[in-house]
Amino acid sequence: MATVEGKGKGKGKGKVQVFDSEEVVAIHLAKYIADLSDKYVKEKGSFTVVLSGGTLIDSLRKLLEPPYIESVDWSKWYIFWLDERVVPKDHIDSNYKLACDGFLSKVPIPPGNVIAINDTLSTEGAADDYESCLKSLVDSKILNLSDASGFPKLDLMLLGMGPDGHVASLFPGHPLVHEKKRWVTFIKDSPKPPPQRITFTFPLINSSSDIALVLTGADLANAVHVALGDDQTSDLLPVQMVSPEGELTWFLDKGAASKL
Repeated sequence: MATVEGKGKGKGKGKVQVFDSEEVVAIHLAKYIADLSDKYVKEKGSFTVVLSGGTLIDSLRKLLEPPYIESVDWSKWYIFWLDERVVPKDHIDSNYKLACDGFLSKVPIPPGNVIAINDTLSTEGAADDYESCLKSLVDSKILNLSDASGFPKLDLMLLGMGPDGHVASLFPGHPLVHEKKRWVTFIKDSPKPPPQRITFTFPLINSSSDIALVLTGADLANAVHVALGDDQTSDLLPVQMVSPEGELTWFLDKGAASKL
């Protein structure tokens, strides 16, 4: 493992770690998550985790192996989705289906602790409903509000990134990257299909206690270079707007870090 000093504009706080391969990323990511789970369960009796889709779900596979599968207190986990495609839950494009077919099918997280979108609603309705779910968890003290922002303070947000530098369903140049009031909003013109999605906003993302950016593959190298390299650009990529109240850790393989 190598630790790289990130120099890019807008990177916020961050520890940048570069590993030899995606396999080694997965090994270190499992320990990182298990350690945070133990910490938060001991501190407050629960662990709130936000998942994104894509290759990130597969990167969680080492949590399903000893010692973590036995030692993690899965009963205290709550799972949320950073963004979701507004499709039926059994649709091939559903991030919920992706997680349930893999990681979530193999760990004993109580079904009621897995907060999926209501796929019977319109795009706007699904976003409103998901925000209402978060508000109910604030009311029940599962989620606290950030003293700094007033937004829910989730424990761990696991983020991926697209080759264009987008995170969640917040795309370069799209007005939603500047949304300041909503916790959860919607997009109907996503440049990446399917076009209709709900997404967490940056104020909610950045209210997190911990964020891990898990980026593997040479196709991400250009965006990683823009975010963490020496070159300065006038317009920030969405990934450069990730700046949590707590700790930001980058998990990169050599491919993603190849242009640093």
